[in-house]
Amino acid sequence: MTDPTARSRPELPANAPRPWRRIRIVLAACALAVFALAGVGVSAQSPADTSQTRELARRAAARITALQHEADALASRERTLLDDLRRLEVERDLRTEKYEQGERDLARIQQDLGTISTLIDQLEARSRAQAPALASRMVELYKLGKAGYARLLLSVDDLREAGRAYRFVSALQQLDGQRVAEHGRTLADLRSAEATLEQRRRQRLVVQDQVGVAKLAAAKAAASQAALIQQIDQRRDLAAQLMGELQTAQQKLQQRLTTLAQGVHPGSATALAALPLRPFRGDLDWPLDGRVLATFGRQRYERFNTAIVSNGIRIAAAPGTPVRAIHEGTVVFAEPFTGFGNLVIVDHGGQAFTMYGTLSTLTVAPGTVVVSGQDVGTSGASPDGVASIYFELRVDGKPVDPLQWLKKK
Repeated sequence: MTDPTARSRPELPANAPRPWRRIRIVLAACALAVFALAGVGVSAQSPADTSQTRELARRAAARITALQHEADALASRERTLLDDLRRLEVERDLRTEKYEQGERDLARIQQDLGTISTLIDQLEARSRAQAPALASRMVELYKLGKAGYARLLLSVDDLREAGRAYRFVSALQQLDGQRVAEHGRTLADLRSAEATLEQRRRQRLVVQDQVGVAKLAAAKAAASQAALIQQIDQRRDLAAQLMGELQTAQQKLQQRLTTLAQGVHPGSATALAALPLRPFRGDLDWPLDGRVLATFGRQRYERFNTAIVSNGIRIAAAPGTPVRAIHEGTVVFAEPFTGFGNLVIVDHGGQAFTMYGTLSTLTVAPGTVVVSGQDVGTSGASPDGVASIYFELRVDGKPVDPLQWLKKK
């Protein structure tokens, strides 16, 4: 049976001299080495991972910017207990966010170090694989002397084989050149990878120091907030002042809602076209799952030995829990509000509003059209540091007990 590759593989004459046979052997070894080395490589980070990393970085930067702006605004206002509590909370969140951002940077650097180390291992393995064949070729060329490849041609006795020998020697010379160039590229890549590794190691040390500083700053800010809350607990005059400021905050919120109900706000036309809220009394989903800490109406604060009238309820929630819109509508307010932290107000049309207060983050902006169950933010803490959210419901512009409108648990 005829070998299909016979035409591409010249036959050796039976009496071919030893140098000619050596050409064939070395040529085959070169080809095998080139194909073997072509498979060595390292996978890059997938586009999806890169996109996710960029999005996380973008959100973290936006969060830090928003907290910094609020901190600056609070610093410029006349000092009140509510503002002091909020300022300390913002400072704590800002320091914590920077600390967590540093932790994420550190994790990425550590991942990069692992990837680069793997690449170096592969390059070193490639270099070791290339070295023996390259050294062997150098020995062969040394034995040939200064004449080099020409000597191989001159060693062919049969002139009729000279053309064929010339082609083999040309191919051998080309492969030798490729082998030397490939090894040079491997060594260059190895030096580059080692330099990158050293650079990332230095960056890791810098970021580790920054993370340590940020962690201490976050702990200090949290301690300052806790100290003020404890001071309020221990002093009746400060407790009375805080309750008075909370009552004032309720009144200011009432004024804001009145303005929203009477005026034109972003997306108001869309909100008025929303599905009416009233038919869903007793069947509305909760903004999040949690225990009711404070009910609607007059409630007594045993902690501060005083009472206050609340237009909404407070629901316990672990910090960072997603908070959901209970009905479709349009966001008409989404920013910090004294006494309510980050506050979202959703207009459901027909003078029906829902309010989601003391949020740690906002995921909507004024004009956003939301549907039932859509996230509007994440839970934070009340002014006195209790992990929870404030929820208020208004129908026909008047506050109603949310427990009469939400699904029974």
